[in-house]
Amino acid sequence: MTIRILSITVNPDRPTTETFIGFHRAGLAITVICPSGHRYHPLLVDAGVPTKELFFDRKVDFKAIAALRAELRHGRYDIVHTYTNNALSNALLATRGMPVRIVAYRGIVAAVGFLDPVSWMRYLNPRIDRIICVCDAVRDYFLSMRPGFLRMPEDRPVTVHKGHKLEWYTDRPADLGEFGIPADAFVIACITNNRPRKGLEYLVEAMALLPPDIPAHLLLVGRMAGRTLDRAVAQSPVKGRIHRPGFRHDAPAVSAAADVFCLPSVKREGLPRAVIEAMAYRVPPIVTNSGGCPELVVDGQSGLVVPVRDARAIATAIETLYRDPEYRAKLGQNARQRIAKDFRNEDTVTAIIGVYRDLLADSHATA
Repeated sequence: MTIRILSITVNPDRPTTETFIGFHRAGLAITVICPSGHRYHPLLVDAGVPTKELFFDRKVDFKAIAALRAELRHGRYDIVHTYTNNALSNALLATRGMPVRIVAYRGIVAAVGFLDPVSWMRYLNPRIDRIICVCDAVRDYFLSMRPGFLRMPEDRPVTVHKGHKLEWYTDRPADLGEFGIPADAFVIACITNNRPRKGLEYLVEAMALLPPDIPAHLLLVGRMAGRTLDRAVAQSPVKGRIHRPGFRHDAPAVSAAADVFCLPSVKREGLPRAVIEAMAYRVPPIVTNSGGCPELVVDGQSGLVVPVRDARAIATAIETLYRDPEYRAKLGQNARQRIAKDFRNEDTVTAIIGVYRDLLADSHATA
């Protein structure tokens, strides 16, 4: 039996787009609801994946719900798989009374609570059949929520790591000279958007703790506005070696040109794509033991894992990699191999199809 899937997203990244293509090539009848202007939409079109445009502008969008119900009746889908918050809340309303299973995607830890009414409109809604968790940390959060008697069934959250392919990461390393970074600098890159949970102020503090003989430059790429970060940079004694070029479309090429990648998250981290991209380019990562980061980076083998909110530990890790180029190169090579072996897009496709098949088999068994 051909499984009919309706996937709903907004701005899918390359791994998610390639997962849709993988479903299509595996024989699933998948249709993707997404904007036609998103970056990877041409890949879906070239692969022959049907797409439709439908926008969910609010948690409850009655116009979109009506359009979605019409699509569900027309397409006779078995499963609706949502990838955004608004898609989930509206899909739950649109599928009322329909024999369709609901699968949701969750990419970060926490921000869901039993006392939050919106959470019941989304991830805590009992009509959700499965939640695809990007890492064990997300799944563990759902299964450890208090009070225990309200927790979701243990089989509802399922861990499926988001997989990649090394062939996606072949860009030439960027020229960091355009940011005013000297050719002999030891560059620590961090590619993210500034949010309180990213802990960027600890990375800025770590820069000031490095011995003066280390020619370290910090490159913060992404949307970096924020009073806490602004204040940390302004007060740093090495602020002249901290660069904030803003958002870049060539962010992976920028991280590829760095000596080290560091993500100093303090909480809620999922499976950070920027770290994976750096690892694919053989750039050794320094991450904190936040969320899914330790699932991605094996401490001392494919990078270094440090405690959260510990600028001194970050500085020590940076110095260790600076002082030992052979160790740094070994970690970088191991990091690339870890992505190649343990975070493969093909495995993601296979695992999610397995979730779909098990879910529909359960449906038939209880029919």
